[in-house]
Amino acid sequence: MFAGSPAFAQGRIEIDAKPIASFDNRDKTLRRFGKLEFRGGLDLTSSAREFGGVSGLHVYPDGARFIAVTDTGRWLRGRIVYSGTTPSGIADAEMAPILGPDGKTLKARGWYDTESLTEEAGTIYVGIERVQRILKFDFGKSGFQSRGMPIAVPADFRTMPSNGSLEAIALVPKGLPLAGTLIVISEAALDASGNNRAYFIGGPHPGTFTVKRTENFDITDCKILPNGDVLILERRFSLLSSGTRIRRIAAADLQPGALVSPEVIFSADFGQQIDNFEGLGLHHTAAGETVLTLVSDNNFFALQRTLLMQFTLVE
Repeated sequence: MFAGSPAFAQGRIEIDAKPIASFDNRDKTLRRFGKLEFRGGLDLTSSAREFGGVSGLHVYPDGARFIAVTDTGRWLRGRIVYSGTTPSGIADAEMAPILGPDGKTLKARGWYDTESLTEEAGTIYVGIERVQRILKFDFGKSGFQSRGMPIAVPADFRTMPSNGSLEAIALVPKGLPLAGTLIVISEAALDASGNNRAYFIGGPHPGTFTVKRTENFDITDCKILPNGDVLILERRFSLLSSGTRIRRIAAADLQPGALVSPEVIFSADFGQQIDNFEGLGLHHTAAGETVLTLVSDNNFFALQRTLLMQFTLVE
């Protein structure tokens, strides 16, 4: 049960976590998949009706705390619990409606299809499909009560497909050549050659670029590595062929006007423990490992799952 008034309803929820010890259903001893090594996973459920539809994820540097957004315009935050280096549960989980610039919930405004987020030093940017907007939140100061302020976006955002646009955004951190740039990659907004449209918003070199689309995969999230390379999470779903993969864009290729052809570093199909992966988190351990966290959007559908899977990036 959530506490507070209907407009600001927020509160703790309980999330049950069933451990997933093996990623491959055919050979449970396998740990290495492309350039990723499986650390462990969780199958997440909750009696809270608001839980589900997780579409964007940020994992904080401690590797435990996280913030996420859901399709229905809600924040989800909590803490990943570990047994050694293996995820074993979720603690301190809370949900709350995301607020717009006037303090009303995004859902009340019809801006509820929140699909992507990126965080830097307490500032969070959230991408919203259908209305093709990006909101900026002073989350470090105001938390769940922060109000999203729309930022200026390219005019051709309006030409993106309603349900195939702002799935992947990442803010380039300080110390990199593109520092301060918001990288936006569309899910399925394609150019005349059938490649994914992408943007550099703000920063030293605003402009556009495109990502080579192959095998009918849609792009669902992205994260930036310390050297400036960009990892993009992708998924494909059909009755005949479903899968997920991660590709890597070299930092040197990120130029206005470029067509980038990322390297596939990880791929999986229904022979592995996959679902509709839409969120990608990234953190670094004290031992120097780069850890990727994947989370799936269950679309509030009984036959789909909310999975949290963790892998080590093997360079």
